Parts: sequence; structure tokens; C-alpha cells
Amino acid sequence: MIRSFAFTTQGRLHSKDIQMFLMPTLLADTNLFLWVDLENPTPQEVKFILEDVFHFHPLSVEDCIAQNSSPKVEEYSPKEDDHFAPYLFIVVHAVDYSRTDGVFATSELNFFLGKNFLVTCHTVPLRSVTVTEERCLRSNVHVARAPDRVAHTLLDSIVENYKPALEELACELGELEQQVLERPSTDILNRIIRIKKEVLHLRQIIGPQREVLARFARGEFKLIRAHLVPYYRNVYDGLNHISEETQTYMDSLTGVLQVYLNMSSNQTGEVVKFLTMVTAITTPMMMIGTWYGMNFKDIPETTWAHGYLWAFSLTCVTTLATYLYFKRRKWL
Repeated sequence: MIRSFAFTTQGRLHSKDIQMFLMPTLLADTNLFLWVDLENPTPQEVKFILEDVFHFHPLSVEDCIAQNSSPKVEEYSPKEDDHFAPYLFIVVHAVDYSRTDGVFATSELNFFLGKNFLVTCHTVPLRSVTVTEERCLRSNVHVARAPDRVAHTLLDSIVENYKPALEELACELGELEQQVLERPSTDILNRIIRIKKEVLHLRQIIGPQREVLARFARGEFKLIRAHLVPYYRNVYDGLNHISEETQTYMDSLTGVLQVYLNMSSNQTGEVVKFLTMVTAITTPMMMIGTWYGMNFKDIPETTWAHGYLWAFSLTCVTTLATYLYFKRRKWL
């Protein structure tokens, strides 16, 4: 699906849902800003928009089509035989967290950012794109005066959408801590390991994404006007804060895992302690029973009339004495 918008330099909507054959004409008008959004496009749509209309470099087109690319930003400048205008190719990832599955779902968003155009491409509907589109269509907001403003709004929305996912993760960590203290089990251990793996995966995404936004925050690109660099720096600061939160969650998961291992060790120790006490308490009766159970002819007690009563009484007294001794030493 293709959504397209043309805005004036004042940020007002000029036209919407533009016919594809008209896009080159609007692109040539320097008084307009063209935004084309490709959502789960067909190969024919990708070829026409990215190659026939904008003539983007084949390497950036290939990276756009390929899924699961790492976050990055690359600057393309035309050479002698190139027909495209200078642009930035940006790959970022939006995230969502499902407490049902316990996994982070990542969605890739590709940008082609030029002086008077912005092309976005993604395979699934993204909330950040929808929100930015709504803001651009409000004539009183004037977000769509230039592509670098819209790109900033998209990046800011993506970073903001990390927060609900992390809040869900924080709630689940709180539940895990409570369950570990109340009823540690193998299922809890599996959940801890699975969530820790997901947080590590999230950090692997945020790391390169921070580097991408850091380059914008430093003002490395001429296509990002100088007065917008502080806004990009603010987005970078937000993502940096999220990165610190993920490290905190990783430390919390390590702590929860350590608590689980300690609880399991304590349970094992209690079981061993109980079995040891049982063995120690029953030692007198085993010794007496074994001694008097030996059937040799010369044992004098074998002809004693009260031998059974004596052995039974001795067994009870020594067992009780052993129990009271352990109780007094608070071993039971």
C-alpha cells in the first residue's frame, strides 16, 4: 500500500494520494515537500517508487528490501552517472512487548531523507507513522514544512513508543520477583532466562540505534538543518535514558536469578538437613536392633526373659534423647 502527501513550505497539505505518474512532476517542484509511505509494498511498487521515481542507489534499495537490517544511517551523494539527489538512508527499529509471549517484537522502518522528499518503507503498520501522519495533516501544527522535521517527528515517536514496552517489562519483573520469593519453580526459571534473553536482544538493537541518533545529535549531516539539531539531540537523550533503563532491568533480572538460585539452594539444604536428622534420630534404634538381631549362640541376652522389653525401652529412650538433644541445639 502506498500513501503519498505533498506539502507546501508552510507545512500545509497540497495534495494527497498522488497518482504515481505525477510524483516526478511534484518532486521537481522545489516549493513542495513530497512524503511517500510504503506499507508492505509489492515488488512492483518498490521498483517504481524507489528506482523509477527517486532513482535511489541500488545498495540502499537492497538494504530497504532486506529484513532484519541493523540500525544504521548512510549518506549517499550522486556521482557522474547517478540520477538521484543527495539523501540519507536510515534504518531504525520500533519495538513492542507482549507479556503473553514474553518477547519483544521489533519492526523495521526505513527512511530515505532528501532535501524536499521523504520516503518511508515498512512491512507492518506502525503507530509512529500513523501518529506522524495525523500531526502533519493538522494545518495548525506545521510539522510538514520540511522532510527533516517529519523525520524528527517519526524518530521521536518511535523512541516514545519504547516506554510503554519497558513499562510492561517492569511490571513483569515485579511479578517475577514476587513469585520467586513465594514459589520458586522451574517455570519461573525458564521465564527469567527467556526475559533476560529478550532484554539482551533489545540492548543489541538500542546500541546501534543510539549510534545512529548520536550522529544526528552531533549535526554530521547537511540535510539536517542546524536549528533542528537540538531536537534530534533531545531524541538521542531519550533513547540514551531508555538504554540505561534496559541495563537496570538486566541487573534486576540477574538479581532475580540469583535470588532464585539461593532459594533453590536453601530448599535443597532443608531437604538434606531433614534427611540427615531422620538418619541421626533413627541411628540408636538401628544400632540396637542390629545388635540384638544377631543370632549367635553365645549372646547371653538370647535367654533373658525380659530381653525384648529391655531392647524396646532402650530404643525408645535413646531415640527420644537424640531428638531432645537436636531440639535443644535448635537443629530441628
